[in-house]
Amino acid sequence: MPSNQLPVAEAVADAPAETRKVHAALTRSSTGKEDLRQLESGLDSLQSDAVRKAGIDWSRILLPVAALVVLVLIWQVYVSLGYKRRDIVPGPMDVVGQIGTLWGEGKLQQAVWTSLQRGVVGFLISVVVATPVGLLLAQVAPLRRAFGPLISGLQVLPSVAWVPAAILWFGLTDATVYFVVFMGAIPSIINGLISGVDQIPPQYRSVGKVLGASRLQLALQIILPAALPGYLSGLKQGWAFSWRSLMAAEIIAVGGTIGFGLGSMLDQGRALSDMTVVMSAILLILGVGILIELLVFAPIEKRLLRRRGLLAGSTR
Repeated sequence: MPSNQLPVAEAVADAPAETRKVHAALTRSSTGKEDLRQLESGLDSLQSDAVRKAGIDWSRILLPVAALVVLVLIWQVYVSLGYKRRDIVPGPMDVVGQIGTLWGEGKLQQAVWTSLQRGVVGFLISVVVATPVGLLLAQVAPLRRAFGPLISGLQVLPSVAWVPAAILWFGLTDATVYFVVFMGAIPSIINGLISGVDQIPPQYRSVGKVLGASRLQLALQIILPAALPGYLSGLKQGWAFSWRSLMAAEIIAVGGTIGFGLGSMLDQGRALSDMTVVMSAILLILGVGILIELLVFAPIEKRLLRRRGLLAGSTR
């Protein structure tokens, strides 16, 4: 056996039985039906192991819960030391009691539903608008050179800066809130998609052209799927910006026909100098953001990485 194959042979010898079975079937000089069956059996075993390893990882549940418990204990200890008055820094049980009161009054359900509905609808519309624009800018160099710096500048611009202008344009209506959400989410989604397209190997486009794909087919069937990792990162950042923009709009734009959301609850607590209401609103805003990440984006990202063989060795 050549010396450069010795490390490979040693690694295969130490590998699991399924891996040795696949290697043996691939390295035989002839491949009959029995070899193909052995290869298929080995690949199925490896895939089954991957599926089993992809099962419930309790550390993903227990570790965040443990971290939350530690933070709550630190909070309670700080309150118990009495450095600040309880009306300024309420304890965890004070906030829990206030959340129960808000729930009983129906304000909590109303605020969460109003903000979540606005955030989801505004984000989905932003995706519909930003995706074709991002593909167009990524494919047409003159447009990207003309509008790329503007898109990057809009992404850096704090969304709260749009609130006064939106109030003057649309008044105290839901249109003001949605406009601020759009201006927060769309630039991030566009830049994320452009970044994903930039990371596509040029051979993908060449193969598509050789196969006779039109520009539309090339964009939708080759470029967009290949750019999914960067596009997904842009979507995550777009949701984060849209949620933050929504809270800023709800805090500032109060009254008129604008409904009662989490930002309105936060501003109401400030106006009443009630820190339990303020802390309740902050925790609810944080909780909704975490749930969207865990229930929507994290599973999609994990599945995408697994399908592309990028999950091995990852800390996700």
